[in-house]
This record gives sequence, structure tokens and C-alpha cells, in this order.
Amino acid sequence: MGLKVKAARELAQNVSVPFDRAHAMPKSVYTDADFLGLEQAHIFATDWVCAGRAETLAKPGDYLTLSLAGEPIIVLRDAVGIRAMSNVCRHRMSTLLQGRGQVRSITCPYHAWTYNLDGSLRGAPAMHLNGSFCKEDMGLPAVRCEVWQGWVMVTLNPRAASPAETLQGIRDLIPALDMSTYTETSQESFRWATNWKVLAENFMESYHLPMCHKGTIGGASRLEEMVCPEGTDAFNYHSILKDDRVPLALAHPSNTVLQGEDRIKTWLLAIYPSLLITLTPGYFWYLSLTPDGPGHVNVLFGMGMSADWLADPQAPAHLARVKALLDEVNAEDKGCTERVYQGLLSGMAQPGPLSHLERPNYEFAQYLARKIG
Repeated sequence: MGLKVKAARELAQNVSVPFDRAHAMPKSVYTDADFLGLEQAHIFATDWVCAGRAETLAKPGDYLTLSLAGEPIIVLRDAVGIRAMSNVCRHRMSTLLQGRGQVRSITCPYHAWTYNLDGSLRGAPAMHLNGSFCKEDMGLPAVRCEVWQGWVMVTLNPRAASPAETLQGIRDLIPALDMSTYTETSQESFRWATNWKVLAENFMESYHLPMCHKGTIGGASRLEEMVCPEGTDAFNYHSILKDDRVPLALAHPSNTVLQGEDRIKTWLLAIYPSLLITLTPGYFWYLSLTPDGPGHVNVLFGMGMSADWLADPQAPAHLARVKALLDEVNAEDKGCTERVYQGLLSGMAQPGPLSHLERPNYEFAQYLARKIG
């Protein structure tokens, strides 16, 4: 408890000063296992976390699995829509499904208890002699699940406000880009040796682009043109204007809705706690993060295209080019963020002052402090 109180106190002190005097977060909030326990209890068990894109669960029986604050969860499409439920059998508590796939029903690999796609128990072999067994009482517990702008959001908190409510500011900010009309074209998962917040902060600021990404996209980034507006309690954001080196980042020639700078603008949206979206008129890519101990982060990485670019005959070639570029960018980010975590473990390391281009990091620290309390 001492470590928990110490790290929380250090974080509260960190965000108690005005932004123009702010420093990077204390080392303890990244490295203390006890502080991660507070994050699991007060953030990942109470806020909405992204499980992926709705269009990847196209047919009844399509499913994916994830772990949220230690709870194994199934997200699937049934005959009605997308739902989420516990991924733990009601008998001897084995986990049921792994990864992603397609099923007609959910069958426990241990004793073959079988559940319908809505989570109700269909059958349980050799249970007829147990007088306390009632099939109707043995369904899988439901987990809250909502689709917002094509993103599948889940929470363990029955009282959490809907994403449609808390994230309305994003729709107001970018009314001409409807993310629900984009289609995911690829996704993968990986695990990096850094703290989840280091990777989240890395996404939130473009200050690192010229150096960390000097081999890829850094040359197109000019610090003097970057602007970091004030965010909200639920998300922060900034934007970058792109040239025509990556055509897919621009509005399709047939697009008559976007005008002026909106045709070349890339939005970087950091939705708390851990959904990070780069949104352009032509494509998106995203990271959804969950912690795996203080020193590792599990990453769901995906990308997709807008409807007009997806219909373009040259779409496959453009998409392959962007995917290859993003693979290189991810490799650069992996190196940069893992080096940050290595530095955080140093006894001589001290958090330094933030640039005006790191306002989103300061607001993220404020969010963490509010949630940890």
C-alpha cells in the first residue's frame, strides 16, 4: 500500500502545476507493479476499452477474445448483433475460446458444456443426477458492449457513460469523417517491452517524429507547423497536414465533401485510456493497448480504408505501400519506446520539462490522476 500511495501522490503533484511548468510523469507511475494494480482496478476495470472493429465480426458466430483487467472476455456476433460475455465456463471455470474465429456454438474444451451464441447454456453432459443443477441459471455473464463509429467497445462497469455520450466531441470535431464507413483491411497483435503509458504517450505527441522516424515519415514533419489544442476529459487530439507522398492519406479525387485543408489533414485521436487512432481521409490505423505487467504492453494493431479509396482500382497497391510504411514506423516506435522504458529503470533518471508540443501528454497525466484518485 505504501508504494501505491507514494506513486499516486507523486502523480497528483505532477499535474498540480500549470502546463507551461509541467514535467514528464514520475518514474514510479511506469515501473511500480502496485501502481499498475491501481490502474487495473480504477481504469481498465471501469472505462471502455476497444476490442477491435465491428466489420471484422461480419457473420453470426464470428468472435474474438480479450482480457480486460484480468477478466477473459468473448466478443461475438449472434443473430441479433454484437455482444460480449465472460469467457469462463460456469462448470469448472475453464476458459472457453482462444484468439479469433468462427463457431456455431461455444463448447468448453474441458467437459463439453455447450453455450448458445447469446451465452445461454445449451447442454451439459451427465448433469441429470445433480439436484442443484438448473440449466437456465448457468448462462455466461454478460459484459457491456457497444459499437461506436465502427469500434467495438467493452467495459466491466455497468454505470459507465456510453461512448456515444463521452465521445460526442470527436464527432463534433470531425463531422465530415465518419469512421463507421471505413473498413478494416488487416490487424495483428504484438507485445513490446515497454509500459503501456509510454506507448500511449508516444502516440499522443508528434514532437518525436523528426528524430525517432527520421528513416520514414520524419522528413515530412515540421515542428513549427504542429499545433496541440486543448483536449477533453475523455480524449486528446492533434492534427498534421500531409503532402502527396502518400496518396492514400489524402481525400480521394471523387470526394466532394472535404474541402481545403480537410482534404490533406491527418487527425491523431487518443481516446482514454488506450485507443489510439490515426485518421486520414483515405485510411486509418490504430493501436488498442492493454498492460502486461509494468514492463510489457499488449498491442492490437489494425488498419483500414475509407469507402471511396476501397473502391478505387489502385487501392491494393496503395494499401500495400501504406502497410509496408506502417510496419517500418512500428519498428521505429518499438525501438524508441523500449529505450524509454529502459531509461525509466535507471537510478539517475529524472523526468524533464515538457515541450509545448506535449500538451496531450500532460492531459493524459491529468486523466490518470483523476482516475487513480
